[in-house]
Amino acid sequence: MKRLLIVDDQQGIRLLLNEVLKKEGYVTYLAANGMEALKYAEEEMDCVLLDMKIPGMDGIEILKCLKEKWPHLPVFMMTAYGELDVVQEALDLGAIRYFTKPFDIFEVRDEVNKVLKS
Repeated sequence: MKRLLIVDDQQGIRLLLNEVLKKEGYVTYLAANGMEALKYAEEEMDCVLLDMKIPGMDGIEILKCLKEKWPHLPVFMMTAYGELDVVQEALDLGAIRYFTKPFDIFEVRDEVNKVLKS
């Protein structure tokens, strides 16, 4: 079974993504901050959904840590802010795509499925 890490400081978003992606058959792990995210990542994830704006260690810092250790790990970024420079930095660092909040949950599901079920 594919393992999916959901990183967002907003509990509602974590729970929504968790519910939808569990129904797709994924084993999900939920992290509210960077330290939790990096701890869970040690369990060999197949994909990460990562929020850009997280108190403490932000999404870019977490992305750098993930890509340093697991360069081929697919990471989707999520942002409520249309900060194109930060989005571009995330893509340059290896994120495969970003979603702008509020996102279409079915679009997120379909993109995750494309990466993990291909």
